[in-house]
Amino acid sequence: MATTTPKSAFWRGVFDALPFLVVVAPFAFLFGVVSAEVGLDMVQIIGMSLAVFAGASQFTALQLMQEAAPLAMVVITAMAVNLRLVMYSAALTPHLGMAPRWQRVLIAYFLVDQTYALGVSRFEENPQWDLPMRTGYYFGVIVPLYPVWMICTVLGAVLGAAIPEWLALDFAVPICFLALVGPMLRTPAHIAAALTSATLALVLAFIPFGLGLLIAATLAMMVGARVEVWQDRRAAA
Repeated sequence: MATTTPKSAFWRGVFDALPFLVVVAPFAFLFGVVSAEVGLDMVQIIGMSLAVFAGASQFTALQLMQEAAPLAMVVITAMAVNLRLVMYSAALTPHLGMAPRWQRVLIAYFLVDQTYALGVSRFEENPQWDLPMRTGYYFGVIVPLYPVWMICTVLGAVLGAAIPEWLALDFAVPICFLALVGPMLRTPAHIAAALTSATLALVLAFIPFGLGLLIAATLAMMVGARVEVWQDRRAAA
């Protein structure tokens, strides 16, 4: 079996990320289209992606803008959607927490669903990897994702009006999250949290400004945590 090096781990990350471009590209294109429809100019659209680089919260903010929500509500809700990144960060800390500070800054900036899902999966599969291999893999994952996100965002903002509605580019949003979440439903706690969030999100969809989604996510995390505690107690008994 070939020996893994930081360089080979980097290229493995690049290749692992390539399948996600199938959904990331239309996802970013759709973001550019919607941003232009909301009334943002090109500088604002690019600035938003550079400053935030978190598709789910960016779409949430745009939706609230379309609904004429107060600015404070837009900011708070977008930040709440990104709270999942805190959990991602905690999960990655045992693997990447000893990296130099400048690398940790970049790791935090590029922490998105894809880098988290692929990173955690590969790090758990390869516990023998040292820190340079893990950081190499992580940055390899982002290499194809970040430029495609930015380029397709700009293309969406420029060309969006010419795209026929029958193409239904909004399919990229649910497919992207299904591709990320599906392989991670490996324990009863994960499954319980997923079922709780999906059910409550539908039940609470009538609440304005997307607050129902936040409530559903909060309760789902609580349910998942309780199931995990119950499993640990049962295993220890």
